[in-house]
Amino acid sequence: MTARPLVLASASPARLRLLRDAGLDPRVVVSAVDESQVVAVEPRAVVQELATRKAQVVAGGLSDALVVGCDSMLLLDGRVLGKPADAAEATARWQAMRGRTGTLLTGHTVIDAGTGRAASGVGATDVRFGRPTDAEVSAYVATGEPLRVAGAFTLDGRSAPFVEGIDGDPGNVIGLSLPLLRTLLAELDVRLTDLWAS
Repeated sequence: MTARPLVLASASPARLRLLRDAGLDPRVVVSAVDESQVVAVEPRAVVQELATRKAQVVAGGLSDALVVGCDSMLLLDGRVLGKPADAAEATARWQAMRGRTGTLLTGHTVIDAGTGRAASGVGATDVRFGRPTDAEVSAYVATGEPLRVAGAFTLDGRSAPFVEGIDGDPGNVIGLSLPLLRTLLAELDVRLTDLWAS
């Protein structure tokens, strides 16, 4: 079987690293989707709509690739929270998350640009936050990291010491669920192992 080109419709270095660590070598094509145009309201539907839009935009310019689109947000108190707008919002977010559990939702869409077929799903992982002090939160926000990531935290970065544990797939929290990706590829009659880089 000839290996199919894999394209990641995301600028996320964490997603790219996950795919590369799993033996894949995707090309990155960033979509310019306006996230403010989402019509979905239910949290899982929001992340799924964004993931699908990103994949569709990129797949539209390709002829034979498998395009992976993802979008992550933190569900807390019934609201989905993406990247904080500024340091003040990141600080307030962490003050609200301390000692609590949120659910990191990641929408995934895989589109076979050659056939137009698509498969989608949402990964959900519960995240148990620790209780960083105000000084620790201020130091973390000052790094700028929480402004670049959904939920204002990372599992594989500077805020890792402030996460007490998770229930579910850690990759999903980092930005892409590899088990879910494998399932979605299988729905499109593609084996993930056939995409391994040589």
